[in-house]
Amino acid sequence: MPDITVPVLIVGGGGCGLSSSIFLSEHGIEHHLVERHSGTSHLPKAHYLNQRTMEVFRQYGVADSIYAVGTKPKNMGKTRWVTSLGGDGELDGRTLFSMESFGGGTLEEKYAVDSPCHSSNYPQIRLEPLLRDHAERRAPQSIHFNRELVTFDQDDDGVHALIKDLQTQETYTVHAQYMIAADGGKTVGNALGVKMEGPSGLLDMVSTHFTADLSQYWEDDVLITWLLNPEGAGSWASGAMAAMGPTWGKHSEEFVLHFTFRPDDPARFDEEAIVPRLRELLKLPDLDLEIHHVSHWILEGVLADKYQVGRVFLAGDAAHRHPPTTGLGLNTAIQDAHNLAWKLAAVLVDDAAPALLDTYEAERRVVGMRNVDWAMFTFLNHLVIDSGIGVIPGQPLDAQIDVFRGYFSDTPMGETRRARAAEVINTQRTEFQAHDLEIGFSYPNGALVPDGSDAPPRDPLGSVYFPTTRPGHRLPHAWLDQSGQQISTHDLTENCACFVLIVASEGEEWAKAAAVVEEKFGIRLKIAQISESGPFTDTQGTWATLRQIDEAGAILVRPDNHVAWRSTSGTADAVGELTRVFGAVLAR
Repeated sequence: MPDITVPVLIVGGGGCGLSSSIFLSEHGIEHHLVERHSGTSHLPKAHYLNQRTMEVFRQYGVADSIYAVGTKPKNMGKTRWVTSLGGDGELDGRTLFSMESFGGGTLEEKYAVDSPCHSSNYPQIRLEPLLRDHAERRAPQSIHFNRELVTFDQDDDGVHALIKDLQTQETYTVHAQYMIAADGGKTVGNALGVKMEGPSGLLDMVSTHFTADLSQYWEDDVLITWLLNPEGAGSWASGAMAAMGPTWGKHSEEFVLHFTFRPDDPARFDEEAIVPRLRELLKLPDLDLEIHHVSHWILEGVLADKYQVGRVFLAGDAAHRHPPTTGLGLNTAIQDAHNLAWKLAAVLVDDAAPALLDTYEAERRVVGMRNVDWAMFTFLNHLVIDSGIGVIPGQPLDAQIDVFRGYFSDTPMGETRRARAAEVINTQRTEFQAHDLEIGFSYPNGALVPDGSDAPPRDPLGSVYFPTTRPGHRLPHAWLDQSGQQISTHDLTENCACFVLIVASEGEEWAKAAAVVEEKFGIRLKIAQISESGPFTDTQGTWATLRQIDEAGAILVRPDNHVAWRSTSGTADAVGELTRVFGAVLAR
């Protein structure tokens, strides 16, 4: 096979790698993606897609195809804790607690105010084929499954990788200026000596993907059900269960059930014991089910000590791996790709100096660290829930049964136990109502110019989001009117490598300066005047409450919809100021 020369080599064809391909294609950057497996994921794995991820997919024309097939908001607005789905015992089929989740119920209005997108849910086993289709339609000759990275090296000219076609056994060399390692940490990071820091090997998790008719036991607005009963004696021991579609709501055909073993338990690999265990947990001994796959994974919360080594960038699971709680794994991976793609594009078309790429690690690693810590915290907080109900690990079964009898008893003490449990379980909003964690993250340093202002408050439990135009933060969403059409402030950047300078009614000097800077740097800089005279009008008055600049101020927005710089008012030297800003942001 002939050697290939291409700007970017992507190693890995999962959610992160395929998203990287889509984003680079939209920026007009040629690339070559290789994936050692013959097809996309055969496991449901990640499924929750938070608002920020859906904003990213919306920007690149992918969101609508996910909304068309993914979970409807009405079918994912609640999480519940039950003793079991079936059974006819005194403690069977009892609801312990339910919680509004993912922007459902009374949360819907607040979530809708803060974003043009609602969250979605679509398991990876179906999402990856959808992303592959998008990637192949944009770059039909660039996506190659059944091809494996054998070896690679790098020098001042680029990355040189030996690739094997696993179907023909032929090899060829790819010469690329840069490589994205989206391989799940299987190959590239180890070869580069990257260390994964953090706890690992804590528990052996078993995930069972199966088909069954549970329509008489499943509630229509529930996405996730936690089983908590005397026999399981603990949230993770009893199991966590999620609907997997493809029909959503109570008629979901497929489910995945997660539960734990100790890493030294010899029964953890006895798959013949899985089905009886599953029926026992559900209290449905005669359930007719079809097992698709039983998978094992080790609980860990690890972060790469480096996101960049020379011309190689680690993204997704290659850079961070953590528990599934809060659904941060795939979401963080897609947002890694979003951050990196526009920077690679800017450097490859000579809009920016290569030093811009150094900001990828500076910006994304701090988010990765926060998300690894958060996922581990929310995973372990389920043990706090167990304690709040009164479950004690290792306690005899009779004693655990007495705990649950006391919880449901129609007595003053039963009422107290239920009230205590409600207080404790509500702390799990850190997982199911993590609104601020999902869209309120920011970059303290990187491709931005700080303005010295104080950061907005952060809710320590991650729920309450405070929008701000402070540099490093995601641009707040507001609906605008453009010639009778409603658009979001997020739409101003379009889906290409476009910077946007947002000005108000007295922004003429900034607009003039932008024309000079656009020519000087050879970049595209779009002016968006939001004022009564347009072209963008704030008909609902939302932007006026969010912008944090006066009528003569300006806000510079990066292609990824993060604020790069702002001036709260006018300046005597707009050209000089914008020149300084772009020199800093583009490392020129």
